[in-house]
Amino acid sequence: MKTIDELLAEGVTGKRVFVRADLNVPLDGTTITDDGRIRAVLPTVKALAEAGARVVVASHLGRPKGAPDPAFSLGPAAARLGELLGAEVAFATDTVGESAQAVVAGLADGRVAVIENLRFNAGETAKDDAERAAFADRLADLADVYVGDGFGAVHRKHASVFDLPGKLPHYAGHLIATEVGVLKKLTDDVQRPYAVALGGSKVSDKLAVIDQLLGKADRILIGGGMAFTFLKAKGYEVGSSLLQEDQIPAVTEYLERAEKLGVELVLPVDVVVSPAFPDLKAKAASEHTAVDADRMPEGQMGLDIGPKTGELYAGKLADAATVFWNGPMGVFEHPDYAEGTKAVAQALVDSDGFTVVGGGDSAAAVRTLGFDETAFGHISTGGGASLEYLEGKTLPGLAALED
Repeated sequence: MKTIDELLAEGVTGKRVFVRADLNVPLDGTTITDDGRIRAVLPTVKALAEAGARVVVASHLGRPKGAPDPAFSLGPAAARLGELLGAEVAFATDTVGESAQAVVAGLADGRVAVIENLRFNAGETAKDDAERAAFADRLADLADVYVGDGFGAVHRKHASVFDLPGKLPHYAGHLIATEVGVLKKLTDDVQRPYAVALGGSKVSDKLAVIDQLLGKADRILIGGGMAFTFLKAKGYEVGSSLLQEDQIPAVTEYLERAEKLGVELVLPVDVVVSPAFPDLKAKAASEHTAVDADRMPEGQMGLDIGPKTGELYAGKLADAATVFWNGPMGVFEHPDYAEGTKAVAQALVDSDGFTVVGGGDSAAAVRTLGFDETAFGHISTGGGASLEYLEGKTLPGLAALED
């Protein structure tokens, strides 16, 4: 995989460089609520612009239906990128049409443009190879060189991620090079003890990565909504908590396999319960209490790991040389159910080991809860991509850059 450092050494002055970024930021209307992904691509964009390239930044945002939708415009992201760069960023109001062609043609050396949401064109996400390739051809007309730096999208077989690199000289940006280096430390060159904390709502989303980690990790800590399927598999009452009954056989098999392999698969010893799911917008105080995990009352909903579990998990992470965390421990968006996620995040901050926050909601929680991002070894920009890499899958966007 060639990197941007090699491209810069070759010289980019006057060249149109297409940067496939991940500007898929959360929006409240037109207000960006977390600009982490925009900041993550800054090193690549800055380096190219300072070297005299004409930088064309492209990304998706949300899930529009293959047609323009103002609710998913990249306009706010383009404006924020300009603020962070301290320079004007031109914005094209389409992807490959008249506006994009004119904006790119008008770029001077060292200047940056953003084209509109790639998913406004159905060819970006098409299952049909020919339709995707046709869209990639039109994107290729806008550039001389391709730089892949949208790590959060490399697990997608989309036109700008998979097809386009094959049509242009291609390189990995700083972010992708960093992300791949980190993931190799979690798979090929692991320092032990290796502890993994997994949370989130659905256990089905994590089964494949647990399957892989059972042969690699020393400890796996389970939290979030997915924990209740594990607790049910142990025969515990879980009330009205999130439960995937169809996954109980798989979970039971993993519990048995972990014991045979000598892997610590650690479940909550207490949970915070409430009669109902809280109003996340109002964030008003709600009725809740901590109960032992094997004493959950019927009709109560588990919404966070309890304080004893928070202490237990912090202890299990304390001496780890490598820690990977993906998925919150509870409904961290509400202050009554954020303590478990805070406990795990703080344990990573306090750790002397190599700590990785696996993107997605975990990265959002770190920022929402006010942690200093520099206190972690690495905060990934791609939760889904990170998990699929750890599952041992081939990621289309990385494979395209390897060729």
